[in-house]
Amino acid sequence: GGGGGRPDMAQAGGKDPSKLQEALDAVVDFVKSQAVAK
Repeated sequence: GGGGGRPDMAQAGGKDPSKLQEALDAVVDFVKSQAVAK
């Protein structure tokens, strides 16, 4: 745990689709890294 999220993810509001996609990709990467860490 620890909530070490990326600062840019916090900026990803729903107004910019490309930013939203970036945030989504970042979340996917984060989940994958968490799964591997176990």
